[in-house]
Amino acid sequence: MARGDLRLLEVDNRVVLPEQTHIRVIITAADVLHCWAIPAAGVKLDACPGRLNQTSLFFKRQGTFYGQCSEICGVNHAFIPIVVESKSLEDYISWIQTRLEELNAPVAHFIFIICACF
Repeated sequence: MARGDLRLLEVDNRVVLPEQTHIRVIITAADVLHCWAIPAAGVKLDACPGRLNQTSLFFKRQGTFYGQCSEICGVNHAFIPIVVESKSLEDYISWIQTRLEELNAPVAHFIFIICACF
């Protein structure tokens, strides 16, 4: 844990999304019931094994939003944090470019990711 991180709320890989963009979230689970909850964004979505559930997000401002699984899904229930980072569209595109360079992914994936957000 780095200095300044919130205990039991920080994650290794944050969900990064652009602000001022309509985003559709499709969620499912592989093992048991989970609940993807981010109170500051007004989102609480159940993840059920074998089913798809969807909602939409629209972040009006940049920032970091914390949440947790809010379902009694097992012994490690308290250790399922969620962090969503909202960035400006320009910062989001540069973040995607950086990630694709790290992964050595082709440019076609970059175009798909950008189009999926609109």
